[in-house]
Amino acid sequence: MGTFIIEGGHKLSGEIKPQGAKNEALEVISAVLLTSKPVTISNVPDILDVNNQIQLLREIQVKVTQNAPDTYTFQADEVDTQYMKSEAFLQKCSKLRGSVLLLGPILARFGSALVSKPGGDKIGRRRLDTHFLGFQKLGAQFNFDDEHEHFEISAPELKGSYMLLDEASVTGTANIIMAAVLAKGRTTIYNAACEPYIQQLCKMLNAMGARISGIASNLLVIDGVEELNGCEHRLLPDMIEVGSFIGMAAMTGSEITIKEAGYDELGIIPDSFRRLGIKVERRGDDIFIPAQEHYEIDSFIDGTIMTLADAPWPGLTPDLLSVMLVVATQAKGSVLFHQKMFESRLFFVDKLIDMGAQIILCDPHRAVVIGHDRRLQLRGGRMSSPDIRAGIALLIAALSANGVSRISNIEQIDRGYQDIENRLKALGAHISRVEL
Repeated sequence: MGTFIIEGGHKLSGEIKPQGAKNEALEVISAVLLTSKPVTISNVPDILDVNNQIQLLREIQVKVTQNAPDTYTFQADEVDTQYMKSEAFLQKCSKLRGSVLLLGPILARFGSALVSKPGGDKIGRRRLDTHFLGFQKLGAQFNFDDEHEHFEISAPELKGSYMLLDEASVTGTANIIMAAVLAKGRTTIYNAACEPYIQQLCKMLNAMGARISGIASNLLVIDGVEELNGCEHRLLPDMIEVGSFIGMAAMTGSEITIKEAGYDELGIIPDSFRRLGIKVERRGDDIFIPAQEHYEIDSFIDGTIMTLADAPWPGLTPDLLSVMLVVATQAKGSVLFHQKMFESRLFFVDKLIDMGAQIILCDPHRAVVIGHDRRLQLRGGRMSSPDIRAGIALLIAALSANGVSRISNIEQIDRGYQDIENRLKALGAHISRVEL
């Protein structure tokens, strides 16, 4: 098991470039199963979750060629449909949350799919009802094998349908889109997720010959086609990395430039950090964060305490609340964080309290942070990363803390952040990785 050893209290400086978007990568890499033609995808991040998803495709005999460190060509012209139903494949799927995104493409192209209950972060319930209700609307039937925890789905022919999603699930919307592009007739999806990841998936599918309209809205209309062709596609910069670097600069009082940040696709993220008092300057497609000794949390216009809550896009992504919560510990003022989507994502705050943060965990969804305004520096400590986003938040806390911190279970951080320790070393961070 890997451990990060971090000596906190050092200023960072320089430039850093975000990796390609993890969540987009998992969607578009799954979509290559919809065609037998070559699909080339660039700006692919070298992270555990994405590499495991690519390996799953190799396991079912998708041809994978790595053209450059961040560029792959996929061709699914000789897929082993029998192996997709084997216990060995299902076991591998059970360890990767992104494996659920294979369901839509496999169902659309091959008529049936068998996938294990997927793994991933331990952040509370992450139900799959939206995926399966959407497949049912398209004419599929499914069974859940309780003994083996396998989902069995079949549909000799998918037919377009109107559906109102029970929640604006990103992966659910992606899965339904990928199934619907090869369905007969028209599919209308209302209450669809419209995150940039979904927009990118739709644009890639249209480049392959799909007919999707309403992109960037929560009402998608898909006219099914007989087949799809190949294409070339480039991933967006990862907005969660961008937000993490903004938070890292603020927390350590450092001057950092985030290069090629994809600013136009960041939505409300920059303004949400500004509400915490952080200066976020746009310079073309770069973001400049000046060194700030102090930053003060806004209040609402009527003077009441600021509340930051996650919401479906274009609201604030839940993946950044952990980072913003850590950043608030050194701000001036107080803020209530309301994590609505996952009931276990705030439980990492006990580690921050041990480091000296003043936080009241009201319930599994809400926490009040009383900022120190740097009067009290966090203390280094021993901690374990419970999930990707809490892991990077704890890393940010450790970089600003007084003393040495050890973060174990860093494989969780590796799932979402590429070569993070060496990229931070280039900024001046004192961080090393050890295997224990």
